[in-house]
Amino acid sequence: MNNELLAILNYMEKERGIDRETLIQAVEYAMQSASKHGIDTEEILRVHIDRQTCEIKAFADAIVTERPAKGCHEISLADAKAIKPDAALGDKIEIEVTPKDFGRIAAQTAKQAIIQKIRQAERDMVFGEYKNRIGDIVSGAVRQFNRSDIIVDLGRAEAIIPANERVPTEEYQIGDRIRAYILTVQNNSAGPSIVLSRSHPNFVKTLFHLEVSEITDGVVEIKGIAREPGYRTKIAVFSHDTKVDAVGACVGMRGMRVKNIVRELSGEKIDIIRWSDDIKTYVANALSPAKLSKVTIDENDPHVVHVIADTDQLSLAIGKRGQNVRLTAKLLGMKVDIQKDESNVSFEEKVAKAVEELAALDGIGKENAEALVNAGFLTVEGILAAEISDLVETAGLSEETAKIIYEAAVASQPEGDTA
Repeated sequence: MNNELLAILNYMEKERGIDRETLIQAVEYAMQSASKHGIDTEEILRVHIDRQTCEIKAFADAIVTERPAKGCHEISLADAKAIKPDAALGDKIEIEVTPKDFGRIAAQTAKQAIIQKIRQAERDMVFGEYKNRIGDIVSGAVRQFNRSDIIVDLGRAEAIIPANERVPTEEYQIGDRIRAYILTVQNNSAGPSIVLSRSHPNFVKTLFHLEVSEITDGVVEIKGIAREPGYRTKIAVFSHDTKVDAVGACVGMRGMRVKNIVRELSGEKIDIIRWSDDIKTYVANALSPAKLSKVTIDENDPHVVHVIADTDQLSLAIGKRGQNVRLTAKLLGMKVDIQKDESNVSFEEKVAKAVEELAALDGIGKENAEALVNAGFLTVEGILAAEISDLVETAGLSEETAKIIYEAAVASQPEGDTA
């Protein structure tokens, strides 16, 4: 009995979780390769390890001849019949060729090959475990940093969170526990490559699947999601059961369900909105809490929606740094154009806008624009409809300045409009 090999196999099977038969086959293959250095033959040998005793034997093919040549793999007919009773001259039979020091020579030569086989078996096991888990959320510990990438220890495997899959507002220390979304799993020559993400929208989507039982059961469906990692997420939900409120189910009693998700996302804000097949209603829900005056679909481009909001609701609809309207556009897959309700604009705002538009023309400037507006010339068209003398008398401008302004107004018009 080969006690040393038996002990190694028992250890690897118990401690490393590698299948015993896989290990034995790896050792047999390595021994077969190594035996070529210990036996004078060019024939391919077969190495067999007894599954119970771990005794190692080597076999080679020999030709049955009347007079076997010394040094060649030939066998006499009498010896062949002792192995195989029906053997005949010219037959090829398998004979045992295990040398006395085979175990020592083969073990030394095969050591590295065995290690490689065991490592490959471990890699295959890890790949087999994770290849069907793309889209799952896993937990691990931060092991090290490779520049801006995070190496995560998952226990039996290592994974990486690339810099572009990190949340910009999150910082980690070695040893911190972390949860992430399995983005891809590939089996490379160096071993399984598991890529994780905390910034992907599906990370938030999967968290809702784990937290909200109605989503898991299919009663509530996530219809869309848009995310700016670390800052805000908009998620649109719909209930297939009229008795179940989709938004309420996701928020949970006293907001506990969404609070758990926000905590996992390090405080990222989450807007849960009600999905609607009516695009106008959907837009209004997505831009909530802003109150909209009017929502229309562009006649020339169905992928553009125009939104009119009151003056006091405009900034709320747009959001801080345009975040609210930007996420709404991502959620809808449409371009969202938000404008202020001009019918609700005060006189002062109209004057300020007129001054701004005239001052933007080359050659006019803000001071002259204010003089023109105060004199009643609110638009370029109004300037072109007047005489230069009218500009001089009414706006109090010099004749030279009036000419410059008039020429600037003419220059701003498309060719043919002033003919």
